[in-house]
Amino acid sequence: MPSKSRPRPGPITISSPIPRSPDGLLSTPTTGHRSYPSPGGYRSPRTPTRGGKKSKARVHDEYDLSPTHAYLEQFDSYPSSPDPSHMPIQTPSPMDSPALATEKDPVFGQNQYSSNHYLAPTLHPHGERNKPFPTASKKRRSNCIPTNPTKRKLLFFGVPILLVVIAGIAVGVVVGTQKKPGSSSSSGSGSSGTTKGSTGNSNNNGNSQTTWNQYIKPSSGGDGDMVTTDLGAQFKYVNKFGGHWAQNPYDPYSVSGKAQSWTPSLLEEWVWGTHIARGVNLGGWLVTEPFIVPGLYEQYQTSTPQAVDEYTLSQAMGQDLAAKMEEHYKTFITEEDFAAIASAGLNFVRIPLGFWAVDTIEGEPYLPKVSWTYFLKAIGWARKYGIRIFADFHALPGSQNGWNHSGKSGSVNWMYGVMGIANAQRSLETIRTITEFISQDGITEVVPLLGLVNEVMAKTVGRDVMEKFYYQAYKTVRDVTGYGTGKGPTIFLHEGFLGVAAWEGFLNGADRIGLDQHPYLAFGGVNTAPHSEQAKTPCTWGGGTNDSMTNFGLIMGGEWSNAINDCGLWLNGVGSTPSYSLAGNNCDEYDEWMNWSDDFKKGVLSYTMANMDALQNFFFWTWKIGNSTVKGYPTSPQWHYRLGWEQGWMPKDPRAAGGYCKTLGIGGNQFAGTYPASATGSFANGTPTIAATQLASHTLWPPPTLGPSFAVDQVSLLPTLTQTGSIVVLPTPSHPSNATNIGDGWANAQDTVGAWTRVQGCEYPDQYDAVNATVPTAVCTGSPGRKRDLFPSPTGV
Repeated sequence: MPSKSRPRPGPITISSPIPRSPDGLLSTPTTGHRSYPSPGGYRSPRTPTRGGKKSKARVHDEYDLSPTHAYLEQFDSYPSSPDPSHMPIQTPSPMDSPALATEKDPVFGQNQYSSNHYLAPTLHPHGERNKPFPTASKKRRSNCIPTNPTKRKLLFFGVPILLVVIAGIAVGVVVGTQKKPGSSSSSGSGSSGTTKGSTGNSNNNGNSQTTWNQYIKPSSGGDGDMVTTDLGAQFKYVNKFGGHWAQNPYDPYSVSGKAQSWTPSLLEEWVWGTHIARGVNLGGWLVTEPFIVPGLYEQYQTSTPQAVDEYTLSQAMGQDLAAKMEEHYKTFITEEDFAAIASAGLNFVRIPLGFWAVDTIEGEPYLPKVSWTYFLKAIGWARKYGIRIFADFHALPGSQNGWNHSGKSGSVNWMYGVMGIANAQRSLETIRTITEFISQDGITEVVPLLGLVNEVMAKTVGRDVMEKFYYQAYKTVRDVTGYGTGKGPTIFLHEGFLGVAAWEGFLNGADRIGLDQHPYLAFGGVNTAPHSEQAKTPCTWGGGTNDSMTNFGLIMGGEWSNAINDCGLWLNGVGSTPSYSLAGNNCDEYDEWMNWSDDFKKGVLSYTMANMDALQNFFFWTWKIGNSTVKGYPTSPQWHYRLGWEQGWMPKDPRAAGGYCKTLGIGGNQFAGTYPASATGSFANGTPTIAATQLASHTLWPPPTLGPSFAVDQVSLLPTLTQTGSIVVLPTPSHPSNATNIGDGWANAQDTVGAWTRVQGCEYPDQYDAVNATVPTAVCTGSPGRKRDLFPSPTGV
């Protein structure tokens, strides 16, 4: 998510070419499938042998000045445009080739120009021939009334009796699945969840949904079939990549759609290093942003307060908050979007979540818990269409970066200032609650990735403080899930705009942690070169990411866009003027996409392909931009994947980006397809072992010092929370009362420790405005008989 002053560096990987025709498109084999070189056909340039040992090939010197290097040298710097000597480049045509519909996915080794033993077996272009997707059974028609007199008597006398019995059973089922005392009532789209006391665990089906949607019926289909949505609407499913959809509300986790023929369904194993995450963010949906949904904010520009972030938007909506916000949730992203994402050749979505999806406290204006019901819808849609979800904790209490997409713009109060520790404790509780939910059987396959903190401002918070929180969050997650492949999500840490290379060695040996980088070119100052002259820039960032994947583990390009400048309505915040315009340039040529020429679109496409190839595992920001009510059209088209896909400046098939940087003459260190064992959950003794030096450095909690300038004696006096609160258990998706294999929202029945909550009788300053608040002179122990609990010191790994 953009912000005016945020730097956007980040090393990116470089992929190697896959067979390509002279116009830059994937070549069209005469057999209908791409002809891949056989193993040993060519060798990766990254692994020349010397004396029988591999030696590391050096990246070309002229491309060594990556944004990451510049950023590490000077935090606020950002790369300028590439050396003019590298230009011009040839841009590809839009990805309209019908041959792409029959291509099988080039797995990681093929994309990376490394040895070809990573080749996948050939797949039928429209799915596996011997494994058809589930279809509704067809029953032979029979006469309505039996001709046999005895059978007629059974019909006319037995059926009414049977109906009475069934009705009695149904009543018993409904009564038997009512929520336990103290839980919230359910609604058609999901309930607000339940709470549990701090001294016991009552994990049962009391948190399950019994009210379900009449339109959700067992069904499946493929390209050209009609889909009935959960709202009763219908649309034609179009998927030229062999994808299909499937659902069964009576046994929801037994079926799965398949996004494309080359993407594993949710019933099949996803293997990192073989399968590639090609995704989009669903930005602006469950955490709103003015530039993504300008129409939502434009209504409240003369309100008091003026709506500039979700905090002030919620205040401005007043009594209309529930109706207005839910209307936004209901219409901005729909089931049809998930079908379209699969049709676009994508297989992942990254969904930002705010802490108010789980819970709020008194005085916070956000609409509580309702966004969670739409996250549940997303889980159902994702399963139906074979899409996986990267759940990202996007907006934390107190704000981790001071930008509008953190909930409230202004100052950083997370792990910083007087409320820094208390806000961090509350964040850990939210992470715990979400982890308990997404680690349930049937859910963990859909949500295999969890981002702990989005875009934390390391320059403000401090890297040492970040590391200590990351270790606490890692422990919080793994205490719920246990260790090893298949046990809960892979954990992603944002690199804090320090570059991924800066994190190599951090928690070395930990179970399944990865790094999330957000390389944006738009915020690096005024740059007037067109897209066609910028395409080499992301390619030059590549070697660093490949090195980090080899040395650290999974590296995600969690956000990036086509923007090469900061044009776009409110991109830098409500009322802002782009720096590009302030420098005397005209943003209309970038904002008015309906006037873009074919050559302009080709230039944008070229820049897109370079990013996709370089990042490899990527999530474009964002899937869609809403219309401005003032201008009547989406005003930030460089950030609008769906519009670009429909209008020709995004590839019709993102696999076509594989090897694009190589066609531009840029190479670098390549990734061989093998991650460190711990990165994918493999351990010699079944348990991860983190280096003792790392544990000694990061397990101190709370941190002995805290910004802006709190020393040890002051940190011990700062407000904190106590683990005596009631646990919030998130509701499960709606389903029929006789559905099977439905969890209760809490994966680990042994996790019974109370929730972090405020100490009764203690005073807490404003969580968003406490940087310069008065430091208490003594530890507040609260009301008589209540003791404030500091964070316990972690043990083990």
